[in-house]
Amino acid sequence: MKPLYLYATWVRVWHWLNTILFIVLVVSGLSMHYAGTPWLLDFQTAVPIHNGAGILLTLGWIAFVVGNFRTDNGRHYRIRWRGLLTRAYAQARYYAHGIFHDAPHPFQVSSGEKFNTLQQLSYLGAMYALMPLLILSGWAFLFSVYLPETLWGIGTVWIVAMIHLLTSYLLVLFVLIHLYIITTGETVLTNLRAMITGWHRERGDQA
Repeated sequence: MKPLYLYATWVRVWHWLNTILFIVLVVSGLSMHYAGTPWLLDFQTAVPIHNGAGILLTLGWIAFVVGNFRTDNGRHYRIRWRGLLTRAYAQARYYAHGIFHDAPHPFQVSSGEKFNTLQQLSYLGAMYALMPLLILSGWAFLFSVYLPETLWGIGTVWIVAMIHLLTSYLLVLFVLIHLYIITTGETVLTNLRAMITGWHRERGDQA
C-alpha cells in the first residue's frame, strides 16, 4: 500500500493548537472548580487563562468548520447512510474482540475515507455537537451578567454551569478514548506519526 497524504498542513496545525488549548482549559477549569487545591493554579490566575484559552478555542473551532467547508477535508465528515449500522457493528466488534485476537481490521484507510464509521460518528459528535455546546456555554458564563436570573424556574447560571461541566466531562472522555484509538493502527505510532507528518503509512511502505 502506498503512503497516503491524509492530513493537510492546516489540519495538523489546528489539531495540535487545539490539543494545547484543551489541556490549558482542563487544567485551568479544574483549578477554578476545585479552587484551593495546592497542586492546581490559584483561582485568580486560572480565570484569565481559562477565558483567554476559551476565546482562542472558539476561533480555532470556527477555523476548523470553515476549513471543512472550503477544502476536501470536509468530505470525511459526510455520513454514508447506506450500510451504516453494518459497518458500525463490524467496527465495534473489532474493537471489543477482534483487535485482541489479531483479526483483520474491517476498515482500510483510503484517500476518500480516513475515518472508520465509529471514528467518524464520534468526531461528528465531538466537533459539531459537544464543541458548540462547550463554546456557547463558556461565552454565556463570560457574559452571565446579561443572562436572565432564572430559566424555567431554575437559576440560569446554574443551568449554564451544568451544561458546561457535563460537556467538558464528555469531551475529556472523548479525548481519553481518542488517545487509546490512535495506538490501534498498524503500529502503536502509525496514527500519531500521520498527524505529525501528514502521511499515513502502513508497515512496509516506502518513504
